[in-house]
Amino acid sequence: MKHLNCFLSFSVSPLALGLYTVNAVYGDTIIMPCRLEVPDGLMFGKWKYEMPNGSPVFIAFRSSTKKSVQYDDVPDYKDRLSLSENYTLSIKNARISDEKRFVCMLVTEDDVSEEPTIVKVFKQPSQPEILHQADFLETEKLKMLGECVARDSYPEGNVTWYKNGKVLQPVEEVVIISLQKIVDKSTGLFTMTSSLQYMPTKEDANAKFACTVTYYGPSGQKTIQSEPVVFDIHYPTEKVTIQVLPQSSTIKEGDNITLKCSGNGNPPPQEFLFYIPGETEGIRSSDTYVMTDVRRNATGEYRCSLMDKSMMDSTTITVHYLDLQLTPSGEVTKQIGEALPVSCTISSSRNATVFWIKDNTRMQTSPSFSSLQYQDAGNYICETTLQEVEGLKKSKTLKLIVEGKGCYINKMVNYNIVLLGKPQIKMTKKTNTNKMSKTIVCHVEGFPKPAVQWTVTGSGSIINKTEETKYVNGRFSSKIVIAPEENVTLTCIAENQLERTVTSLNVSAISIPEYDEPEDRNEKVNDQAKLIVGIVVGLLLAALVAGVVYWLYVKKSKTASKHVDKDLGNIEENKKLEENNHKSEA
Repeated sequence: MKHLNCFLSFSVSPLALGLYTVNAVYGDTIIMPCRLEVPDGLMFGKWKYEMPNGSPVFIAFRSSTKKSVQYDDVPDYKDRLSLSENYTLSIKNARISDEKRFVCMLVTEDDVSEEPTIVKVFKQPSQPEILHQADFLETEKLKMLGECVARDSYPEGNVTWYKNGKVLQPVEEVVIISLQKIVDKSTGLFTMTSSLQYMPTKEDANAKFACTVTYYGPSGQKTIQSEPVVFDIHYPTEKVTIQVLPQSSTIKEGDNITLKCSGNGNPPPQEFLFYIPGETEGIRSSDTYVMTDVRRNATGEYRCSLMDKSMMDSTTITVHYLDLQLTPSGEVTKQIGEALPVSCTISSSRNATVFWIKDNTRMQTSPSFSSLQYQDAGNYICETTLQEVEGLKKSKTLKLIVEGKGCYINKMVNYNIVLLGKPQIKMTKKTNTNKMSKTIVCHVEGFPKPAVQWTVTGSGSIINKTEETKYVNGRFSSKIVIAPEENVTLTCIAENQLERTVTSLNVSAISIPEYDEPEDRNEKVNDQAKLIVGIVVGLLLAALVAGVVYWLYVKKSKTASKHVDKDLGNIEENKKLEENNHKSEA
């Protein structure tokens, strides 16, 4: 394995005139075989090298008879030489100074044989680096981009510059490349330094610059590349752009918006002038201008420019708005039969959708009240949204209360006629099909909705297990199911803000059959209402007729008295004329 390693550290190439070259790597071991055949009667073998002037310098000796090895006192090769039995010479830690012509000599009593070997030493340079890099490059300006440095090469290498993988060729006043080679006298190694002056364009932004060093090694030509470098390219602004942030298609009242102005230069401009509707002068600001809680009067054209006003851009902002006016609104109390005009007026920046909701149910048409009824009572919401403007929604509420009204017909008819605003009660009972229980229903009508309570007459205990139907158009019912073992009297109490109404019903024990009342309460209530209304109308008509007759009678009496007085006056005048005539004759 040791011999194999030594073999891999050099290569031998035939040259003209029968000379051989050993290619060695700097720092490795140089191995030079003696190319001569060992002759009979060999006395000893020796190695020497030749000076530039041709004089020899012996460095190693080996006797064939005594098997002894001796090394000459040559400072450059002290402790570096090794001579094997087959007269192969090894030199440790190859140096550039080992590039010489070495000669192997085999000596007999009758003859001296010699075979020369040429040694070539190669050193791979370090990976090239781009040093002294420019902080930035400016368009239209020739500037030192940097220096590509490759150190410790032998023989010297060649440096090449690349941009985006393509070779940079020298161009007058655009690309200027200078190469400098320096040799270290102590080691004989070269350092190559290539400087690049470059005039960039705007397109060179993000371009990758790199350099390579090409050198010769034992096996031929090779190349090493540096790490690529990207330079900041400065160029002037050629265009200004204004944006509205956030980038929403619609802006509504109450939003916060930011105007952002930018220039396409590098570095970008840091200050701008913003022109706001209603302002005659530009407002100096950074690249952003913030407006909070915008109103509809913020609609208009917005502009921004560079500080020197050389470039400008504009945009138009529309602040959408939505106003809703509900008349009347809030809580409104009206009497049954009254008219109530309702209007919902919309003012908006674009078409708005309007709809009505009553008690959480959407209405098909807008409410209109020419004669209020109890079923008209409820919560009305006028709601509107602005099409294509997310979040712009307005609503107002009308809480309508419809009350009944009590009235006296006139002073002569002392009746207090109460309509359905005050609670009205009708109780029914029914024996269930299983004959084990009875269902008692208290039918209630009134507005506002009455509260219902059940009690057992006598004991006064309150019944809590009840079921209520939905309150619709001022009507609902409360139901209980009981199984009395003895006759009881149940009381249903209905009370609202207008009045308290109480009705009782006798219920027989389960063991006693009784007549079930039909649940036709609605018809009966309607009939009772009609009867009451009929009575009222009849009384009104009777009073009206009586009044008219009495008025006619009084009028006729006054006319008759006037005629009587007139006739009596005429008789008195005639009597006075006759008396005067008689006096004349006498």
